Amino acid sequence: MKVVGYLRVSTERQVRDGFGLPAQLSDIRAWAGSNGHHVVTSFADEGISGANGIDTRRGLYDAIAAIDDGTAGGIVFTSLDRLARRMTDQEGILARVWAPGGRAFSIGDGGEVLEDDPDDPMRTAVRQMRGVFAQLERGLIRQRMAKGRREKLAAGGYIGGAPAFGLSAEGKALVEDATEQACITRITQLSDDGKSLREIVAILNLEDLKPRRGQWHPTTVSRVLRRARSST
Repeated sequence: MKVVGYLRVSTERQVRDGFGLPAQLSDIRAWAGSNGHHVVTSFADEGISGANGIDTRRGLYDAIAAIDDGTAGGIVFTSLDRLARRMTDQEGILARVWAPGGRAFSIGDGGEVLEDDPDDPMRTAVRQMRGVFAQLERGLIRQRMAKGRREKLAAGGYIGGAPAFGLSAEGKALVEDATEQACITRITQLSDDGKSLREIVAILNLEDLKPRRGQWHPTTVSRVLRRARSST
């Protein structure tokens, strides 16, 4: 049978490093060759979460279109979680593949993912349980990551992202930036003197005290003031 390969990696880092996509394609081609199928083409979604539906996943859309127009008779992917991370999405995508008579093959789940059979309710139950556990795994990973970030933040650790104005990242720690701290001190002094946000912006520009990027605006000055006062 002619089949189309479908590949997906969920992070931009995986896309840049090439991690995942070559291995998935290699596995798909090896499996197809061992099972008498021919991979006529393949499509990938790079840096896109499996929680996204087909409407935002161009590679998956094109793979299903290849089945619709007869280019391929089936779709092959390395595991059901490459197809979808939510059970409801998984079932919807499979139904879309099956509608024109296409077949779905998941290498990591034993081969062909079979359609529902009223005489075999366990077939549907097992397939859907796989989707449920994939969804659960994703939820547990997100929970652990969020907990780790909260604990690190509570302990004063740096959890990534752009440091707040006045701080800079050195390795895995945040340190005060002397130039930006001086700017924060000046903004606080001007505010304590009764200057409005717009007046502070004008004075900062006159004194050539620059923000990290762009120009000062009342909203950015207000944000700096809120952070400075919440930390005292």
